[in-house]
Amino acid sequence: MGRKSTKENKNMYQTSREAANLTREGAAELLTYISSDRIEKIESGKSLPHPDEILAMADCYKNPSLCNYYCSHECPIGQQYVPEVKIKELSQITLEMLASLNSMEKEKSRLIEITVDGAITEDEMKDFEQIQEKLSQISQAIGSLQLWVQKAIIDGKISR
Repeated sequence: MGRKSTKENKNMYQTSREAANLTREGAAELLTYISSDRIEKIESGKSLPHPDEILAMADCYKNPSLCNYYCSHECPIGQQYVPEVKIKELSQITLEMLASLNSMEKEKSRLIEITVDGAITEDEMKDFEQIQEKLSQISQAIGSLQLWVQKAIIDGKISR
């Protein structure tokens, strides 16, 4: 059995592996094509992981949030287009989503007014940006809910 890490600034990959109660050697055995040396390089930040490695680690460590973390922090495309999704409790996700949907209900008519002519004028831009921000909040809540469901399935709390 490997020794326990005492490193203070552990990255998401290392904390996920440790949360799964796996040593690097144990993880490498389960991951089959990722060596313990490669895992060490990823965890120490000496090498960036590849997408296929992230998928395998997320599955092995039972942590689907690794995929979002990789996309939002390490992938150049994802850094621009994929927001980080935080794991939250179902009640918090639900309340945030309902609050966002309720506030959007008020903005629906304004969005129709702005977009009906197929153009956004300068005087409409501020309202449009505010509506876009509320839509982004809804998207974030949906992402959190999807992540919660994936984790609940993995943990056996709900079935497919």
